[in-house]
Amino acid sequence: ALALLTKEVYSSLFIGILMGGLLYSNFQFEGTLLHVFEDGIVASLSDSYNVGILIFLVILGAMVCMMNKAGGSAAFGRWAQKNIKTRVGAQLASILLGCLIFIDDYFNCLTVGSVMRPITDKHNISRVKLAYIIDATAAPVCMIAPISSWAAAVSSTAEGLDTGISGIQLFIKAIPYNLYSLLTFIFIIALSFMQFDYGPMRTYERKARETGDLSALENAEDEAVNPKGKVIDLLLPVLVLIAVCTTGMIYVGGFFGVDAWGGTDCAGDFIGAFGNTDAFMGLPWGGIIALLFTVIYLVARRVITFKDAMACIPKGFNAMISPILILTLAVSLKATITSLGASIYVHDLMEGAAATLYSMLPAVIFVVACILAFASGTSWGTFGILIPIVTAIFPASSELLIIGISACCAGAVMGDHCSPISDTSIMASAGAQCDHLEHVATQIPYVLTVAGVCVVGFIVAGFVQNVYITWAVSFALMLCVLFVIRSMERRKAA
Repeated sequence: ALALLTKEVYSSLFIGILMGGLLYSNFQFEGTLLHVFEDGIVASLSDSYNVGILIFLVILGAMVCMMNKAGGSAAFGRWAQKNIKTRVGAQLASILLGCLIFIDDYFNCLTVGSVMRPITDKHNISRVKLAYIIDATAAPVCMIAPISSWAAAVSSTAEGLDTGISGIQLFIKAIPYNLYSLLTFIFIIALSFMQFDYGPMRTYERKARETGDLSALENAEDEAVNPKGKVIDLLLPVLVLIAVCTTGMIYVGGFFGVDAWGGTDCAGDFIGAFGNTDAFMGLPWGGIIALLFTVIYLVARRVITFKDAMACIPKGFNAMISPILILTLAVSLKATITSLGASIYVHDLMEGAAATLYSMLPAVIFVVACILAFASGTSWGTFGILIPIVTAIFPASSELLIIGISACCAGAVMGDHCSPISDTSIMASAGAQCDHLEHVATQIPYVLTVAGVCVVGFIVAGFVQNVYITWAVSFALMLCVLFVIRSMERRKAA
């Protein structure tokens, strides 16, 4: 809330950490300092999981810089400009590319932003609108893709709980009821075809159309176009990255014999290895291999020199400094929130609701997950808190268990989607090269619209426990809401 009011994310995050430290130490000066730095910032930076994220970010930044330097992104832009003639086409192309890159939300954000910026800029689509499209096709896509780092996170959390099935099987069964992801796709596609915007986004889009001001970052530098670049110089590194990251994740999970912890249970089992993997270990491994390939390939193609390739590494790191700083503070804030006992409070809240609102629980779970993910800025942390609670409330034989897990995942994505301290939102802003808080402020009305329909959908699902009826009601309501909003916007403009 402070970040949205002050428009200053760094100080807001640090104040949040400081307030958490004060509460934890009962307002003792020394205890606050120790908790903020040793248990918060330093502990977060020394955690191997978080370091893995930061390494992967730097690798992605360097790869994006190299592909831009080689002219691959510009070549794709030239091809797209010949084939994409309208604003609708540019938005749909961005959505399609976002849906195709499902392996990880970070890579999705940076790749889609780098590739689609020239096309959306040509059609005067504001950078905040591009950031929303990137954000709306990052986590929501990963959340319904069985082969993704998010699938691994959910399945590892659910593994060993009393569900009667494996973690990855539970994840796959929960996909059809993941209303937030499904409705977000319907929302952004329908919004593109209906050609209207509302809320703060309307102001930015109107300014982009009428004045050409795309609300891009003032210090965002555009690479000089390399005439030697071809589309393959963009596509091949991206395809290699997806392939080696996938391989890295199943290697860590034990597909090729022994997993990273010495176990052999998942040897030859692709799905099992994905459920057993550690994305924060596998993704950096895959990223380093892809980075080496990209350097060798682009230098061998003579589109860039070895010196240029090496210069892209610190330049890519520099481009990631803002997301890395925000991510560091955000992770520290998450640790502070956890230390204050947020999980215990949420557990007690859910158990109290279970006694009186059994069939309404999927909707309650969705709302609680939304609030928790928004406040903490983490979907994965929300899974860790709520999935064990959901499996304890519903019996393994009940359809409500699947619906409850779906509601938990959907709410976690929704809260993460619009939180100013969410790593995915931070990366979407970085990918689109727009102000982070402008991105958050403009997408909140869209996220809340979809979330409102999701609440109704989960109420229906809790009572009828039929996915097709739930889809019919939810999809029809989503389209009706959009038509009503468009009618209201036209009346305002008249």
